[in-house]
Amino acid sequence: MIGIFDSGIGGLTTVKALMDTLDGHDLIYFGDTARTPYGSKSRDTVARYAIENTEFLLGKGAKIIVMACNTASSVATEILKEKFHVPVFEVITPAVEQAVSQKNRSRIGVIGTRGTINSGIYERLIKEKLPDSSVFSTPCPLLVPLVEEGWFDKPETRMIVKKYLHPLKVRQVESLILGCTHYPLLKTIIQEKIGKRVKIIDSSVAVAEKIREFFLSHPETDGTIAKNGLAELFVSDITAQFETTASTILKRKVSLTKV
Repeated sequence: MIGIFDSGIGGLTTVKALMDTLDGHDLIYFGDTARTPYGSKSRDTVARYAIENTEFLLGKGAKIIVMACNTASSVATEILKEKFHVPVFEVITPAVEQAVSQKNRSRIGVIGTRGTINSGIYERLIKEKLPDSSVFSTPCPLLVPLVEEGWFDKPETRMIVKKYLHPLKVRQVESLILGCTHYPLLKTIIQEKIGKRVKIIDSSVAVAEKIREFFLSHPETDGTIAKNGLAELFVSDITAQFETTASTILKRKVSLTKV
């Protein structure tokens, strides 16, 4: 199985992207809904959560790990690679690679949690590949709880998205990285508020494509993963709203298991 974890329900956007991109590979997901959001936690705490989440997924039979959490990706990628002897994927590098490959790439915007934005990882990676580019980043701490509550098209959500994106719109960014896997659920509103000319970079889609390429070049790993189209979904806390939001993301009725 492919093991995926996130701080909450939003990482199911990565599960959906993997379902759409791969050939029925079995998936196991853990959403840490009891401890969400990660973006407001310290680096040490996020790293500890990432280790615990990975241990849970490996214990359930995962052969590779996907961090569908930008905050964890910015803090714990090297820690997990050193501690666990399995392929580890994160959502930041694939999104950066897509952003810098765009035709219009001199002014790149990034939105994410406070933890992700404060880490400066997107700006650092983009500057390594495009030293002359300008990177503008804005933390959007309210968007994760809005998504977790299923407020995808509420007037309040539209107002908050507009306020968060205003500084980036003023700076005339040419592309915008959704630096949190919750944010694709608000993609329509984000595109409307930032402007149609701005290219939206979805990290969920980017990492799914990266994993597809990995399997093509590593058939020995691909062969260890069953392809029955199964998806097991676990969370650390459960509410009726979580199940409703999960069903909306995956576009089918789902059942979450609390652990």
